[in-house]
Amino acid sequence: MFPKFEAIEGDITEVKTDAIVNAANTTLFGGGGVDGAIHAAAGPGLLEECKTLGGCPTGDAKITKGYKLPARFVIHTVGPVWKGGVSQEAELLKSCYINSLSLADRYGIKSIAFPAIATGAFGFPKEEAAQIAVGAVREYLPNSHIGKVVFVLHGHEDYIIYSRLISDIGDI
Repeated sequence: MFPKFEAIEGDITEVKTDAIVNAANTTLFGGGGVDGAIHAAAGPGLLEECKTLGGCPTGDAKITKGYKLPARFVIHTVGPVWKGGVSQEAELLKSCYINSLSLADRYGIKSIAFPAIATGAFGFPKEEAAQIAVGAVREYLPNSHIGKVVFVLHGHEDYIIYSRLISDIGDI
């Protein structure tokens, strides 16, 4: 049985999956956008646990409990800041997805929700980021125990891009 693979428009802090992915900064102490929303919804316990993790390098991922979120876990990953595509941004963004999925597998997570990592304040072009995201998930899932991957998009433009890319490949 192949995993369910979909895009929805909504608020990632309200998604009922085993884990949600946080588009974090390297400190893991919260910030704007998705990161700030996740920290606000999870409550102060998330920040306290994040303080014990020693930050997170770009492209890597770390896991915490979900606290007040519907998700049991938060996987924090740090996307690259867009510098015109000349600083390994594509490789680092792909690593965000692969490392998050690998961590989910290690923790027995069966369902996971991703935002559009690095496309907000970090400036990654939306279409290219979506192609990398969908491609990385498609590449990883056939050898995984994860049964459901959801891209939760905050804006309609992102939703349209991800929906088109997913429909081009269908369920994997």
